[in-house]
Amino acid sequence: MNEVRSLLERYGHIVQEIDGGNDHGEDLHVTFVQEGQRTADSLAVQVKGGVSWRTRRGHRVPVGDHGDNWRDGSPPVLCMVHDPDRGGLFWANATRQLRRARALRKAMKSVIVGRESLLDDSTADAFVQTMRTYLVWEREGVGRWADMADVEFAPHDIVKPFENDCGEPMVFWQKRGEPFAVLLHHDFDWDPVRIQEGMLRLDLVPSIGPLILDTAEAHWLMGCFKSTEWWRRPVDQSAVR
Repeated sequence: MNEVRSLLERYGHIVQEIDGGNDHGEDLHVTFVQEGQRTADSLAVQVKGGVSWRTRRGHRVPVGDHGDNWRDGSPPVLCMVHDPDRGGLFWANATRQLRRARALRKAMKSVIVGRESLLDDSTADAFVQTMRTYLVWEREGVGRWADMADVEFAPHDIVKPFENDCGEPMVFWQKRGEPFAVLLHHDFDWDPVRIQEGMLRLDLVPSIGPLILDTAEAHWLMGCFKSTEWWRRPVDQSAVR
């Protein structure tokens, strides 16, 4: 915990130890700071140390009985492992991995911490930016669906969630300049599906591609396409520069 605290506090972020963290699966509470000002971006961290967590490709942190809290609780939870013989601190987003496992209907016993996910002075800025972007989408209420689909929304993407009368969620996702949108849908195990307005059928049995829709879903998708047409126009690279 001291290594995590030392690194993050060196860049001005707020790190607080959670009383009884080892009993509840969370050791530290981190709030990111920008230009000396506290932000709304916070997360929890479970910290492990020593060689007992090693695997050939990295490290594993047992989920134990923390799975529900790490997946569905607030704030999101990261797992960090301190292994100085392998380079220092390594991290993984436990919340994201557990949500993806649920989407795939798999039981996950351990959070996988890859050797490529090194956290040190050279990667600290990128780590903070990654997590702050993640937390923005979490506050928007669509972070869960990105995790379940194993995709990452960029800051300027248009993301529109919808839930039908059976409580089944779906997400319309439009990147700037792309001629297609992406549909994330529980019936497809959240695998991303490229869609275009011309694929949408408002017939007796509405559909888009291979997916059968109900009337509300079809009209919602039509509204999504119409309201994001401007964002699908080709990007003028000279204007961007």
